[in-house]
Amino acid sequence: MAKKLGIALTTKPEDPSTATTLRVAEAALGKKIDVYLYVTDDGVYNLKNEAVFDLAKHGAKLFVCAYGCQSRNLPYDDPRATYCGLVVLANLIEGTDRFFSLN
Repeated sequence: MAKKLGIALTTKPEDPSTATTLRVAEAALGKKIDVYLYVTDDGVYNLKNEAVFDLAKHGAKLFVCAYGCQSRNLPYDDPRATYCGLVVLANLIEGTDRFFSLN
């Protein structure tokens, strides 16, 4: 069974932590690790960046905080992601082998 890595993307696109987070996700996918990416807080601004959706194309499971989008007046209806709440984040933290987050 593949290892599972949960990742929270919480930072704006211009934050250096965003690039690091995306590289970690890419590297994990390259090693055949199941990646669960939860985008929340200012991380929802990254939904304008195709790199996030490219991760999903390569196998990452993409979850987005609907409230984070709503509170920033961003749409939350893109079919390439699953829009949900913090219960899903809690389940990812509990259900993955490792959980990674940079703030």
